[in-house]
Amino acid sequence: MKRVLFLALCPFVLSAFAGPYEIDSFEAQDVGTPDEYITAEFGGELKTAPADEVESLQSGRLIVRQKFEDPFGESETSYQLYQGGAGDLSSMTALSVPEGVSYGDVVKSKIYPSRGTPAEKDFEKVYFDGQSVYVPGASSAVAYVDGSMIELKAGDNAPVAAAVPAPEVEEESSSSSECSEYDDDCDSGSTKAVAAKTADEEECDEDEEDCDDDTDYYNTSKTNRDADERDYAASEASGDVTDRFGIADEVRFWSAVGLSAVAAASAVVGVLQHMEGKKAKDANDKLDKVKKGIVANINDVCAGDQQCVIALKNSKDPSIFGVSDNWTYASLEERMNTNKDTQDSYYMARNIWFGVTAVSLTAAIVLFVW
Repeated sequence: MKRVLFLALCPFVLSAFAGPYEIDSFEAQDVGTPDEYITAEFGGELKTAPADEVESLQSGRLIVRQKFEDPFGESETSYQLYQGGAGDLSSMTALSVPEGVSYGDVVKSKIYPSRGTPAEKDFEKVYFDGQSVYVPGASSAVAYVDGSMIELKAGDNAPVAAAVPAPEVEEESSSSSECSEYDDDCDSGSTKAVAAKTADEEECDEDEEDCDDDTDYYNTSKTNRDADERDYAASEASGDVTDRFGIADEVRFWSAVGLSAVAAASAVVGVLQHMEGKKAKDANDKLDKVKKGIVANINDVCAGDQQCVIALKNSKDPSIFGVSDNWTYASLEERMNTNKDTQDSYYMARNIWFGVTAVSLTAAIVLFVW
């Protein structure tokens, strides 16, 4: 009874274990960017790739699996597959998939540097060429397929052969064509294989676009054309997604750059305004010294008589004030008031520009960090 219960619970246990270590779907909306290992053919961006195409990549092509994490933890970690041209892979080690393990299952499995690594600490970028697995800076790795750990090690991984008739089959077919129906050693199975192949060849019309004289089972031109059509469709879909969602980061970046420029410019203008206000203040300080000298002379002449003080302050004759410049008390006060207004105006403008600097710089920092 216990054994039956254990066997019944096994699928659930394996599912619970495999869940954190496997990728359910590739739904990330971020734009794929090329690097030294993978190149983009059109538009400077990598195109998304269906998971079922990884095992049948053409020579010279590469697929990168990218992991996207939200640094603020507001959204779940997502993955996406991008395809492009193979770049310089010489700095990475080609890791072989163990015999008996599906290459497609490895594509959907998270890959770790060693056993015991936390489930969320898998590699951010993993590259696939249809035969081997590449991880920057790693000479070995582990993955979990159907709940079991597998090791990805460096080693020779023979290329997948094209679907063409093998030499042994051709020799057997050739000999069977000379086989008589009354010969006991005649291999009827081989004869049937030759007959089936001959029938397929007869059905291939030389005017058909899909007919290939060199191979009966693999049409290179059609495959390339279909791949190009998928690439163009994927490019258009990627462009639509980018137009709607993918430019948010770019808009934030350039907005932050613009706000930084505004902050710098407003800071410069604020400094200039402060310098002009300082000039007006210095001029007013000099006039204040002159004013104090005139008031002292008036007090000496009038000897405390307020009527005399008022009369001299209203006098238009600068010679009675005992100063070298042709100042009257009224003109002096008028010029000092003008300088004070100028000083206040410059200082107010300075404060406004410095406020713009503070707001712009704060907004730029927020956008850069976001």
